[in-house]
Amino acid sequence: MTHFQVPARDEVSAENQEIFDNLKKNLGMVPNLYAVMASSETALKNYLAFQNAKTSLSNKEKQAVNLIVSQVNDCHYCQSAHTLLGTLAGFTEEQTIEIRKGNVSFDHQLNTLVTLAKEITLKRGFASDETVDAFINAGYTKAHVVELVLLIAEKTAMNYLHAVTKVEIDFPPAKVI
Repeated sequence: MTHFQVPARDEVSAENQEIFDNLKKNLGMVPNLYAVMASSETALKNYLAFQNAKTSLSNKEKQAVNLIVSQVNDCHYCQSAHTLLGTLAGFTEEQTIEIRKGNVSFDHQLNTLVTLAKEITLKRGFASDETVDAFINAGYTKAHVVELVLLIAEKTAMNYLHAVTKVEIDFPPAKVI
């Protein structure tokens, strides 16, 4: 069985070392899943550019999407990371659990976002017209639909990367639900 080691800073390219330094400065750590991406010369830089691209979704909305997508894709690494990031963005831990369960009682508009994200993830893009309409009727736009699909793709890629690499979770573990 192939085992993916988390590379140390001195085991990656100079460009990836610079990225590691920036991650350590900004996050206080280099997450293991990011570090394993540095096994590729270009993957980490390209992923971070995609992840940090400008969007009209708020940080809280992005964290909600990351939580539900990671739950649907059964990625405990990303559930753990985004539970922490979600609480830093302003959710309570209980709210992150509601989001992961796909039923947000504390915010109707956010519930339509989570519902659509869950359906797109479960049905590989084939969301019902009713779910899309509910999302639009809650105040979102067609541009938000496009951005949501891209955000789901970005998070799904990370979920899949963890499923393949099985790197150790280096965040406080999310509750199993």
